[in-house]
Amino acid sequence: MNTFFRILWRPFGFSRRLLKVENCRITESESLIPLTWTSLIQRLSRAPGIFLLGQRKRFSTMPETETNQRDTELFSPPSDVRGMTKLDRTAFKKTVTIPVLKARKEIVSKLMRSLKRAALQRPGIKRVIEDPEDEESRLIMLDPYKMFTDDSFEKAELSILRQLNVNPQISKYNLELTYENFKSEEILRAVLPEGQDVTSGFSRVGHIAHLNLRDHQLPFKHLIGQVMIDKNPGITSAVNKINIIDNTYRNFQMEVLSGEENMMTKVRENNYTYEFDFSKVYWNPRLSTEHSRITELLKPGDVLFDVFAGVGPFAIPVAKKNCTVFANDLNPESHKWLLHNCKLNKVDQKVKVFNLDGKDFLQGPVREELMQQLGPLSKERKHSVHIVMNLPAKAIEFLSAFKSLLDGQPCSHELLPTVHCYSFSKDANPAKDVQRRAGAVLGISLEACSSVHLVRNVAPNKEMLCITFQIPAAILYKNQTLNLENHEEPPLKRQRTDESLSEEKTQIASIT
Repeated sequence: MNTFFRILWRPFGFSRRLLKVENCRITESESLIPLTWTSLIQRLSRAPGIFLLGQRKRFSTMPETETNQRDTELFSPPSDVRGMTKLDRTAFKKTVTIPVLKARKEIVSKLMRSLKRAALQRPGIKRVIEDPEDEESRLIMLDPYKMFTDDSFEKAELSILRQLNVNPQISKYNLELTYENFKSEEILRAVLPEGQDVTSGFSRVGHIAHLNLRDHQLPFKHLIGQVMIDKNPGITSAVNKINIIDNTYRNFQMEVLSGEENMMTKVRENNYTYEFDFSKVYWNPRLSTEHSRITELLKPGDVLFDVFAGVGPFAIPVAKKNCTVFANDLNPESHKWLLHNCKLNKVDQKVKVFNLDGKDFLQGPVREELMQQLGPLSKERKHSVHIVMNLPAKAIEFLSAFKSLLDGQPCSHELLPTVHCYSFSKDANPAKDVQRRAGAVLGISLEACSSVHLVRNVAPNKEMLCITFQIPAAILYKNQTLNLENHEEPPLKRQRTDESLSEEKTQIASIT
């Protein structure tokens, strides 16, 4: 009895194609278990329109591949590299079968323009190779996930083949893959225990690949480091962070996994150059967008106080906009490289550099400059004052330094400094959490008068955020809250204070 069966055809063991096969009877016992590839070939070979020709040495017409390739990815490394801890590049040799199309060498260039869909798209593998049996012909590597028989060509492709007098018959080619042909992710997935997370990404800091390995990856750390160097041009050293950034100077201990131990590096970010010793300072290339975002907020003539400046990724771009910059960092190494990078980027005349604790910087140089910037002549000035506090683990604690920082009469609201304070949060509502914690330090509510920007996801359930707000005069200036409660002051002065308070209330939900 002639019955139609729909069979999932996997000729290379990795791709699915739905075929309608005639005159193939499957017994009840066979239907209860998966068909072996051999039995499937036997049935397909009897089906009309399916051709299976004998294999020759290296290049022959297209048969189905061996059973042991049926359920594996074509471009995966050999299975016996699993568990390797010391890199052996020779163990990654593998021969795979690739569909190819034979064409005269003089028409290959023209033909390739029409076969973009069908051609193999695999970095590091040539798509056109010499025909070992015909010097006048070339073999075009085809995508094994798409191309199986001449029926795999689309109508437009077949039309071009007819125009160029190319036989659409697909043949096979035995291609030898080596370590150089595999991507880093493919290598690590093959080596690490099955089902474990694979590290294929890293932070690039000049010639250094900075990894943050998990516990299950540590037995393979030296192999991982070498693979990162091999597969990323320009990387000559791979390091792993071995503690969290919790010390005074914001750097961390690191282990060189592979390559050179030279940590002196040069990076280019947003068209500015920075040089430093990565083992002694803090640098995070993932903050490049945030550095640009803050820089764009300032206009020429504005003033920036960078409380935790590092090696200058905020200070230098802002100084280039003809702003006045006061940059500080407690780490002597950061201070040294900040001075160096200001000269390197030709802004050393626009940046005043300090080597102080953040609180001392705020209560010293920042206070002195704000007294001048926001003094009696401040009404004539149109520039803004910004204070950046990029120390996410602790910056919120430093907000207390703004309480009663200035003496004298408050400036107008529009001249009050704008703070950009960074923090981490593991809360279910991170924005609300940061507003609440920052407000608690200042003794006010910031929900109605602040904005929170999500900078990046640091880890699962951990976000880095930036809260931006203007410091209320009642917080920044001494005795403002007390003055509001002084009912003995002259009516005119009291009226001005009431007006000032009314203006503050439009910006703050409550003042305690």
